[in-house]
Amino acid sequence: MVGRGCPVIVACDTSPITNLAAIGRLPLLRDLFQSLTIAPGVWAELHAKGAAWPGSRQVEVASWIACRAPSNAALVATLRTSLDLGESETIALAVEIGAGLVLMDERDGRHAARALGLRVMGAVGVLLDAKRRGMIATIRPELDALRDRAGFYLGAAVYAKALDAAGEV
Repeated sequence: MVGRGCPVIVACDTSPITNLAAIGRLPLLRDLFQSLTIAPGVWAELHAKGAAWPGSRQVEVASWIACRAPSNAALVATLRTSLDLGESETIALAVEIGAGLVLMDERDGRHAARALGLRVMGAVGVLLDAKRRGMIATIRPELDALRDRAGFYLGAAVYAKALDAAGEV
């Protein structure tokens, strides 16, 4: 569980925003963490090709989400050799602002963030934390919505592990 006691500084990549917004659960991020910081690359991904991706409009008006560019261009460039711009900037920004948590779903990005000593949580972890805190009653319908409505890839093993962690086996 995170966010208890002192507020945790949270840097967020695109995927947790779009996937949670697609299932109507974007407000959980505010409820759990009070504020998020996103990088310009995340902002750009939310508005890619002029589309309104899930969560893009909410992010535009959310006073609890700040956009900040990382200043360490060398770290961003190094990360860009294997990650997309949003992930690279999110990780560099997290290092720079001393984030206690990075919200990111992509495996390579999560690995890179952990290699830099960052704590990582994805959309499933957010739902588990919300369940533990009584913000949602059950996680199974949320996981199903991630798969069915958001098109989120959720393997059988991760699905089962999440249900077990939520006490819903």
